[in-house]
Amino acid sequence: MTNVEVSDLKPDSFFKEDLKIDKLFLVTSVACPLTEEVLKSLREWSFDKFILDGNICEVAATQPAPKVVEEKPAPELSAEKKQQIQNGFEEVSFDDELGITQKSAAPAAAQPVPPPKPHVKVDYSYIFLDALKKAHTMPVKTEAERMEEVQVVYDGFSEYIKAIYTHYATHRDLDYEEICRMMQELYKYERDHCRYLLRITPTLEARNKNFLISHSMRSTIIAIAIGLQLHMPQEKLVELGIACMLHEIGMIRLPPQLYMNSKPLSATEYAQMTTHTVLGYNVVKDANFPLSIQLGVLEHHERETGNGYPRHLTSEKISLYAKIIAVACSYEAISAPRHFRDAHTTFDAIVELLKNANHQYDDTVVKALLYTVSLYPIGAYVYLANGKIAQVVDVNPANQRNPIVQIIGEKNEDGSIKTVQTNDAQLKIIRVMNKTESDDVLKAISNQENTQESN
Repeated sequence: MTNVEVSDLKPDSFFKEDLKIDKLFLVTSVACPLTEEVLKSLREWSFDKFILDGNICEVAATQPAPKVVEEKPAPELSAEKKQQIQNGFEEVSFDDELGITQKSAAPAAAQPVPPPKPHVKVDYSYIFLDALKKAHTMPVKTEAERMEEVQVVYDGFSEYIKAIYTHYATHRDLDYEEICRMMQELYKYERDHCRYLLRITPTLEARNKNFLISHSMRSTIIAIAIGLQLHMPQEKLVELGIACMLHEIGMIRLPPQLYMNSKPLSATEYAQMTTHTVLGYNVVKDANFPLSIQLGVLEHHERETGNGYPRHLTSEKISLYAKIIAVACSYEAISAPRHFRDAHTTFDAIVELLKNANHQYDDTVVKALLYTVSLYPIGAYVYLANGKIAQVVDVNPANQRNPIVQIIGEKNEDGSIKTVQTNDAQLKIIRVMNKTESDDVLKAISNQENTQESN
């Protein structure tokens, strides 16, 4: 390996091997020219030295072919270093359901990553557009029918994300214009149906089957909801949605046991895991996504106090998209079921974020989440002071402790579910139901509906 000073790098240089910040963090992939914009950003980030595997090639405007500047060969790696590399990145493959299968590890020289398939432009927009079309033709008279419609849209965009991730895994190609159009459609739908979308929580089975897709989908819904609360303009909300949708795309280059593991990660495994932000950044950078989206992907694990990664940025240096994605992802991760534990309640998730231990998250963004989902978040089942059970269905901007709820088992004269505003008297929320209690309520409701249908 060769140390390279950033002051020695020039625009339009390319590299026969990867340019790295250190042995794990990738800056520019092989044969990808270094742009002035990237150099400027690197100087702003205070990077002054890099590690290069191989040679620098400078492309001059007057030369038809690059001139290779030969460097001294890198010293022979020790047996220990070779073993570390062998135990590092492992090749992964994707089946039709985006299931990730780990293959045996092998040195890069002996088993190189296969080249991408030839560029094939495929329009996947029909997946989501068909779901929207189907949803718009569904009869919606009751609250339950509205939730069914929203579920169709939610599932449709999840399938769209899966198609995008799978296509990138096989072709290493992303179509920014198409993704932007579809995110505009999702934004417009969420703008009108936000409180319904926030009530959807994937099942443990669905989440285990497609963890990356499930996490990216739900985080995107939450991030856009936060952006709406912050009154961000439409074009910024679309960019935020794209950044959140793709914030985990670097994970497809990592062994799945790193993010599906029930055991604490070792130091080596944790170091591997942290590379997904830089890997994802390079994916969207190479696909010419806007810099604001690139930074959202790169910085979503940075924390206000500087104890995040990959660059240990402090509050004022972290991009707004990254701040929002950090809060959205944390809320989603806490409140969603995982294969090694049950989901915490959404109330537990919002309380944990409100505590903001060690001030890791931006206070304004956390407050926006609170005003979006309320202290008793949308979708939560609660006990009321009058002994009745209800589900939170909307926020109360005037008082986050008293959201709007639907009384379970009670209907209005027109057959709609009874909806009331909680208060500090008889309709005061006593506490949030735990997971077991909520499951029992849902089972009882299902049994009651089945009985009514059979009669």
